[in-house]
Amino acid sequence: MLVDSHCHLDFPDFAEDLDGIVSRARAAGIGRMVTISTRVRKLTQLLAIAERFDDVYCSVGTHPHNADEEDGIAPDELIALTQHPKVVALGEAGLDYFYDNGSPEAQARGFRAHIAAARATGLPLVIHTREADEDCGRILEEEAARGSFRAVLHCYTGGRELALKAVSLGLYIGFTGILTFKKSEALRALAAELPPDRILVETDSPYLAPGKFRGKRNEPAYVVEVAKVLAEARGVSLEEISRQTTENFFRLFSKVPA
Repeated sequence: MLVDSHCHLDFPDFAEDLDGIVSRARAAGIGRMVTISTRVRKLTQLLAIAERFDDVYCSVGTHPHNADEEDGIAPDELIALTQHPKVVALGEAGLDYFYDNGSPEAQARGFRAHIAAARATGLPLVIHTREADEDCGRILEEEAARGSFRAVLHCYTGGRELALKAVSLGLYIGFTGILTFKKSEALRALAAELPPDRILVETDSPYLAPGKFRGKRNEPAYVVEVAKVLAEARGVSLEEISRQTTENFFRLFSKVPA
């Protein structure tokens, strides 16, 4: 069994094929899927999907690209929305300096609000960080000093220093199809170095299809390809990676029934 810890089943790319997407994931041995929120105000759409499929769960949060649009959402509002049984995480929230979507100030405010909600609820925060290693690491350290929280740095493409800092704070690192790309040697080396109890696999679908499907729409079934490359990088079997990443998922996303 594998788990896709991060997909976007509410995106238009899947609208006409949702039953097929879930069926193919199940056939590929994907036991759970978490469809990740990018706008708090669109949670109803995610819940409709999560309630439709027994093995699909969701998060609630504001992507940094939408930080200005949803600036000012307080931790208490996020906490209240996590009461739904299918909401199993916060986020995705964080910092993205690659695109000029969402001011850095609004992104940071949102990031800290989501951390506060994660701390209060005990639910994991799904962190999006791109081209923002220094500021992300600083915020993580400052917030950890205020009280522990659980989180995963999803779709990791940052540097070694941030990854090791996150692990030292008890956080997890998620890998996508980027791990399978030919030019991702440094990322595979990092994936090989991390502790086995801190790694997750995900698709971030419909984006970032792994190597053999590159250029096509990604989907949760393809998380198997990420797991294969992660296993190869770490010098273990696919069965071992499946076992370890699934155990890690249920430890972190502890609201999801095993």
